[in-house]
Amino acid sequence: MSAGGSSRTPTEPMARHRTSRGEMPFLDHLEELRWRVLWALLAIVAGTIVGLVLVFNLPVLELLVDPVRAAHGDPDLRLIYLSPADPFFVTLKLAMFIGVILALPIVVYQIWAFLSPALEKREKRAVIPALYLGLVLFCSGVALAYFVALPMTLEFFQKFQTESLQGQLEINQTIGFVVKLLLAFGAVFELPVVIMGLSALGLVTPAFLRAKRRHAIVGITVLASFLTPGDAITLTIMMMLPLVLLYEFGILLSVGIYRGKKKRAAEAEASLDPPPGAVESS
Repeated sequence: MSAGGSSRTPTEPMARHRTSRGEMPFLDHLEELRWRVLWALLAIVAGTIVGLVLVFNLPVLELLVDPVRAAHGDPDLRLIYLSPADPFFVTLKLAMFIGVILALPIVVYQIWAFLSPALEKREKRAVIPALYLGLVLFCSGVALAYFVALPMTLEFFQKFQTESLQGQLEINQTIGFVVKLLLAFGAVFELPVVIMGLSALGLVTPAFLRAKRRHAIVGITVLASFLTPGDAITLTIMMMLPLVLLYEFGILLSVGIYRGKKKRAAEAEASLDPPPGAVESS
């Protein structure tokens, strides 16, 4: 209970202290942010507990190891570990990874709940579809990496120094490599959402994006070369094409955002004009 007799609940942090425009004092912002972060962390902890159950009852690790087995042509391949505690920590890392994924909707909601009062209704309507679009694009990138890029990359690495070297695949390094590649593909597929956000903030325009198209293609080529260390031609092109298409899709989203801005600006200007027939007072 506060000195003024009002109480605050964790589920509605500082909601009653906002003005009609979503404004609140700085210290109240900090308190709300603290509650939002707390609920996000609790969601990740709960997701990790669920992740532990899934790791123990579902072949999560097997799904990540299967591409490695296919690349080596050995369906019975088993990864090695170097420390007695490695199996435990690998299980914990997988559970945390699953926990973050499961908690992501709640984390995104907490971020959205903190930022949304400062946005206009039109901006809210633009952001919500972008969140769903980002999720779809992320899953698409991960799927492309798992089913196409990862097998080709692993097979490529098996071609070097085979007459002198024998692989001993360690669990932490191998799973770390697989997960990083999956996350990298998922992240770069968020390109249209990034362009959409920058356009909403006024940092980029459709004209700027079109003028920098050649530079973007060069950057995409370099990025694809780093993300796909497999076949220098086939796999790089397979990565480049989706990214170029996503860049063009981002330009279309930017055009839509700026058309909306121009329309709202025209409406605001028209609302300031005096109505027809009105007589100015002296």
